[in-house]
Amino acid sequence: MHTYINRFLEDEVKKNLLQIPIIAILGPRQCGKSTLAKHIIADFAKIIYLDLERPSDINKLSNPELFFKENQDSLIVLDEIHRMQELFPLLRSEVDRRSANGQFIILGSASYELLRQSSESLAGRIRLLELTPFHISELNADFSSLKKLWIRGGFPRSYLMPDDQSSFNWRSDFIQLFLERDIPQLGLNIPAGLLSRLWRMCAHSHGQVLNSSRLGESLGISHTTVRSYLEILSKTFMLRILPPYSTNIKKRVVKSPKIFIRDSGVLHALLDIHDFNSLMGHPQFGASWEGFVIENIINYLPRWNAYFYRTSNGTEIDLILSKGSKKIAVECKVSASPQPAKGFWNALQDIGAHEAWIIAPVEERYKIKNNITVSSLPEFLTYITQL
Repeated sequence: MHTYINRFLEDEVKKNLLQIPIIAILGPRQCGKSTLAKHIIADFAKIIYLDLERPSDINKLSNPELFFKENQDSLIVLDEIHRMQELFPLLRSEVDRRSANGQFIILGSASYELLRQSSESLAGRIRLLELTPFHISELNADFSSLKKLWIRGGFPRSYLMPDDQSSFNWRSDFIQLFLERDIPQLGLNIPAGLLSRLWRMCAHSHGQVLNSSRLGESLGISHTTVRSYLEILSKTFMLRILPPYSTNIKKRVVKSPKIFIRDSGVLHALLDIHDFNSLMGHPQFGASWEGFVIENIINYLPRWNAYFYRTSNGTEIDLILSKGSKKIAVECKVSASPQPAKGFWNALQDIGAHEAWIIAPVEERYKIKNNITVSSLPEFLTYITQL
């Protein structure tokens, strides 16, 4: 058996259970939501845990109003809530009747916007928290762990497999099940083959500016249909759509977003990359590192706004983080001795960043100018949490 790995969302869930009636932990299937919830509720005296993929647990909710009333002194966990979205209106009336915090934990594999029942009925009664696959801060910070997380991705079963090939096989199965089972369970009528081809095309466009017309032409569908499918991949936590930065910039900036496959291991499975040696020889090597770094940073800093910057003449910065008046530029370089291009220096002037960081696979951080630092990913995360 694997030892439980502490998740940095754990303290946030515990704190919110004392402050609000319903805690929703949302994230992709198999990212560890159930494991986290079971670990947290182990400290509670009265618990009801219902897995809504089990017929026996669904039967218990044949009369949900009576069930909730009979168990009103218990913390009730509803796993895979998207299977019974009709419960949402009843949850509202139930939490109002009981008038207490920490009544329900609900777990879902899709964003709240994608769940068909409106969240408006639970306004003021629910706190939404996103659990991602493993994050570098939850693992050992050495390069060996980072490299393993990078190639295999952060889904717990993928990361904890005994070897890379077993991990690759798990991720291939995960992709197939997502397309053939998870998407239909959300009530979405999308041909699995078409969505599969689009997803793989996104993998080959990982880290590039979205061109929905080109993708649509390749698939024989309209650009509006492409965007609607990409929105679904985004709201099921498979795709990151990173917006461009353009505030008060008097330049011709790119206005389309960039797209990234959120989990690096899923990206590599979609690209048929089995191990680190294969990754190093692949054309997407640099883009894979960029996406891996950006995803870890954004997941760790939910209160920061994230953008990329690019102008029509190629001036570019991979990631801009802003919070209040603070603005930090981040460039991703998969090199032990990174050398930023000319466009990087021009972009720093354009956006007026307070400081810039170049994230690379280096052992020690060092400055190349007063406000520009080369750093490993873990060291950067340690630094920025102090701001």
